[in-house]
Amino acid sequence: MDNLLSIVTFLPALGAVILALFLRGDDEAAQKNAKYLALIATTASFVLSLFILTGFDSADTGFQFVEERAWLLGLKYKMGVDGISVLFVMLTTFLMPITILACWDVKFRVKEYMIAFLLLETLMLGVFCALDMILFYLFFEAGLIPMFLIIGIWGGANRIYASFKFFLYTFFGSVLMLVAMVAMYIDAGTTDIPTLLAHNFGSEDFTVLGIHIVGGMQTLMWLAFFASFAVKMPMWPVHTWLPDAHVQAPTAGSVVLAAILLKMGGYGFLRFSLPMFPVASDLLAPLVLWLSAIAIVYTSLVALAQSDMKKLIAYSSVAHMGYVTAGIFSANQQGLDGAIFQMISHGFISGALFLCVGVIYDRMHTREIDAYGGLVNRMPAYAMIFLLFTMANVGLPGTSGFVGEFLTLMGMFQANTWVATIATTGVILSAAYALWLYRRVVMGDLIKESLKSITDMTTRERAIFAPLVIMTILLGVYPSLVTDITGPSVEALLGSYDTAVVEHGAASQIAQH
Repeated sequence: MDNLLSIVTFLPALGAVILALFLRGDDEAAQKNAKYLALIATTASFVLSLFILTGFDSADTGFQFVEERAWLLGLKYKMGVDGISVLFVMLTTFLMPITILACWDVKFRVKEYMIAFLLLETLMLGVFCALDMILFYLFFEAGLIPMFLIIGIWGGANRIYASFKFFLYTFFGSVLMLVAMVAMYIDAGTTDIPTLLAHNFGSEDFTVLGIHIVGGMQTLMWLAFFASFAVKMPMWPVHTWLPDAHVQAPTAGSVVLAAILLKMGGYGFLRFSLPMFPVASDLLAPLVLWLSAIAIVYTSLVALAQSDMKKLIAYSSVAHMGYVTAGIFSANQQGLDGAIFQMISHGFISGALFLCVGVIYDRMHTREIDAYGGLVNRMPAYAMIFLLFTMANVGLPGTSGFVGEFLTLMGMFQANTWVATIATTGVILSAAYALWLYRRVVMGDLIKESLKSITDMTTRERAIFAPLVIMTILLGVYPSLVTDITGPSVEALLGSYDTAVVEHGAASQIAQH
């Protein structure tokens, strides 16, 4: 199928248009129709994306399923996937039907809620498939709008503050990226991403306003992109929007935010920063490695101090993204393989943990850890599911969480032993906060009167968790499902990266002599 990527990407948006134009009323029947249409659109998108995966040749390190046509003012609409992006497409299409099922109990403005999620899926898929720089930017920025509305309309008591903080943080970072993109277009004469990957951006040192810029234009462009992707990840110290956004977002919003939206930052580093600005990446890698190490330890300690379950898991996400950034800028095979694996794995695990919070929040309408205790006595199935994902979050061998952390730590160790040593303490700290949360919520005697009538998971809730359980264990036992696809593309990326760094080093030595 020639236009398979576009069909997968825009099918949810088509569902949103049908909902907006043809669904009338807000009675129970109309609400049910909106949910079913959203579920059908996201499921169809997932089923079609399986054809992308089965038709994908992992030995080919170039872009596949490429679609290209003239678009706007000389710009091109160009889509394609490689070994790095194809798995993010699969993660998105896999999680969205689960997300729609998770918000089945929503009663307020259901049609608009479903439209927001359907548009969000299209925009997220567009980010991972775009092969034109401007197209990438449009998808990347437009994704803010549905998420802003999801938090701001269907969120908690402090939702307006959280939604504006989320929007402003991520938007301001991206303005610098747009400036860098304009500079790249002027330098290379194209917005085509495959062409830009092969273009050599200037890395000669120069002085401006009395400041000596090592790495030249590459350094300035790298910093501009870093401003956007570091906020999106989010990296310490620009992470403060995330806990607020998670706490105020509805459960389904938190799932998408943690499982997919954060990954756009990591994907951006892999698609732009590392291959397009290799000299600057090499120069500034120590900065990123140390920021990542601080993030892992600091946010793990902050997680230990939380009284709100969602906030604890949000800080845990920041810590786990620290492993991702450290893995990427270790710039070796294990580091990059581990970073991609960690992002995919974190998508399943963090999404499931926010769903676990949602299950008991729907029953008790509080996220305070002190409000619970002894749930194992009334909710044995829930206790078992929650334990599995708690252990996966800690990185228990046999779960996908272990593989990602182990590979990134191996990559870090090759790049900087001190960073690796400090980051390893995050494994111990994650066990501390995750098991502390589990013990206080699930274990012990059921002494609170309000909990004595609480019911275990429904059939729908069990069906939501089943695919997440399967993927978490499957990738933990058989990680080559991911690494076989990503490996060749990562190897090709590192080959061109190392060549550029070595050539720059040789040129610098000649210039000095």
